[in-house]
Amino acid sequence: MLFAGYLVPLIILAVLLVSAVRILREYERAVVFTLGRFTGIKGPGIFLLIPLAQKMVKVDLRVQVLDVPSQDVISRDNVSVKVNAVMYFRVMDPERAIIQVEDYQMATSQLAQTTLRSVLGQHDLDQMLAERDKLNDAIRTILDAQTDAWGIKVANVEIKRVDLDESMVRAIARQAEAERSRRAKVIHAEGEMQAAEKLAEAAEILGRQPQALQLRYLETLTAIAGDKTTTIVFPLPLDLVEPLLRRHAAG
Repeated sequence: MLFAGYLVPLIILAVLLVSAVRILREYERAVVFTLGRFTGIKGPGIFLLIPLAQKMVKVDLRVQVLDVPSQDVISRDNVSVKVNAVMYFRVMDPERAIIQVEDYQMATSQLAQTTLRSVLGQHDLDQMLAERDKLNDAIRTILDAQTDAWGIKVANVEIKRVDLDESMVRAIARQAEAERSRRAKVIHAEGEMQAAEKLAEAAEILGRQPQALQLRYLETLTAIAGDKTTTIVFPLPLDLVEPLLRRHAAG
C-alpha cells in the first residue's frame, strides 16, 4: 500500500520530466516564453523547459519557398494580365519573426502579392515580358526592406508566368506578323536600291568602253542561243556594224 501511494506522484513526475525535455534539429530554434514573457532562444540539441511555466514556439531557419498566387495586374499601357511568382526567404531573427508579427508566413505572402501588383502595374507589357530579371530584383528589394522588421531575409523572387487574354495573344501575333512583313519590305527595298546603284555603276563603266558593251551583247547572244528557241530577235547595235557599212560605202 505504501508503494501504491508513491506510484501516482512518480508517474506525474515522470510525465512532467518527459514533457520538459525538448530536442531540436540543427535548422530549428525555439523562442521561449516564461509566464508569457520572452526569455530567450534555445536550440539546437536537447534542453529543458519548466513545465506549465514555460512555453516555446519552434521556428524553421531553412530557406522557405512561397508560391505567390496568380494576381490580376493592369499594366501601365492598360493591358490586363495574370501574373504569379515564387519567393525564397528565410528567418534570420526568430525572436522578431514570432513577436513582431502574428504569422510571418501569412504576412510575407500577403505582402508579396500586393508588392507584385504594385511593381508590375508601373511597367508596360513589353517590359513584363522582356525585363523579368530587372522586375524580379525590384520586387525582391522592396520585400526585403519591408520584411526586415520581422527578422526575415528575402533571398530571391522569380516571376513564373505572365498570362494574357486570348484576344491579346492574337493582337500580339498580328503585331509580330506586321513587324516581320515590314522588315521584309525594308530589306527588299534596300536590296533593290543596292542593285540599282550597281547597275548604274556598270552602265557608266560600259559607256566609257564601247568595246565592252559589244562584248556584252555577244555574251548575251551566246546565252540565248543555248536555250531551246527556234527564232531569236535581238537588236543589233549600230556601232557594231558601223565599220562594215563604212567599208561597203568605200568599196
